[in-house]
Amino acid sequence: MVKLAHHLNDVSMPKKIETIAIHGGMDYTNAENASIVPPMEPSTIFEHKKKGYTEGDRNYIRYSNPNRDQLEELLANLEQGKACAAFSSGVAAITAIFQALHPGSHILLPVDLYHGSRVLIQEFAAGWNLDYDFVDTTNLQKVEEAMKAETRLVWTETPSNPLQLISSVEALANIAHKHEALVAVDNTWPTPYNMQPLTLGADLVMHSTTKYLGGHSDILGGAVIANNEKGIFSRIRNIQQKQGAVPSPRDCWLLSRSIRSFPYRMRGHNENAQQAAAFLVDHPKVQEVYYPGLETHPGHAIAKAEMNGFGGMISFLVDGGAEEALQVVAGSRIIRRATSLGGVESTWEHRCSSEGENSETPENLIRLSVGLEHPEDIIEDLTQALSLL
Repeated sequence: MVKLAHHLNDVSMPKKIETIAIHGGMDYTNAENASIVPPMEPSTIFEHKKKGYTEGDRNYIRYSNPNRDQLEELLANLEQGKACAAFSSGVAAITAIFQALHPGSHILLPVDLYHGSRVLIQEFAAGWNLDYDFVDTTNLQKVEEAMKAETRLVWTETPSNPLQLISSVEALANIAHKHEALVAVDNTWPTPYNMQPLTLGADLVMHSTTKYLGGHSDILGGAVIANNEKGIFSRIRNIQQKQGAVPSPRDCWLLSRSIRSFPYRMRGHNENAQQAAAFLVDHPKVQEVYYPGLETHPGHAIAKAEMNGFGGMISFLVDGGAEEALQVVAGSRIIRRATSLGGVESTWEHRCSSEGENSETPENLIRLSVGLEHPEDIIEDLTQALSLL
């Protein structure tokens, strides 16, 4: 990654996340009267110097691009990391982490895991010569017992997808590091507004930037952020550049633009989700609500200690089975039926049918991404949809 010079390197500048989102990664080395908004640079090639190409020069778009460099610097700043590699999707970012492990490595994965990550490891781990086990990462004793001599990575989601299980990143890092293993955190749901896993001891952070960071359901992307440029990150960078699953300049430019408003959007997601969760808890047709912002959630204390907010995602169980859950999802007027999450619009889905026949998700579970509509309108839509039961 070509390093950008920008005024946040000045130690006297404030570095709160709202400020970083607007100014982090911005190139201030342009000529006098430079644009406030960086330009989009679509060129796939860059001219060599008269003396020829030297290491670190721009050469070809797969290796670097000004917009990607800006985005990577911005994402590293948001997560308080030292290095970032941007990818064309979240799954491409996950793949790069797994491929960067040495053959014969063992991975610990949470029992409640994003379906895409589960499918990826189940279908491709053997070909990469990787071994893996699933473990309840909320139970530290079980994690300790599951560690092997070959364990090189502990992967976690907190909150998990879709059951919202809460794991302590700090505690997992202590266990993993004792066994000379790394901790990688999928921080897509919390986002760096609510949690910065690297400050809690994690070694790698992964994002599907498609979700909250993009925030408008119109950009596909992923990223890996690390606390240093050496070790496994150097291999991740090599995979990014050599295998070429990189985002386009346009997507990098759009994502950087979207991130400038991200902290304020995330604040709204948090506030709206907290109100929606409180409404659902008291609804007679709702059996259970999974949201770490509720004091009754078993992981609430850990979430409160390690997170600055509880996120915009809610999972809940309705009375009945798949048919009843689908009936509720189909009955909304504002909340849209969609699989993804993190956009300004509220969306929900019957998660089990979205995952397919091998899903381990309860068939009466609905996964709700709470958007930025007025909370009273969201709750009114929930009320009328649940009234169909």
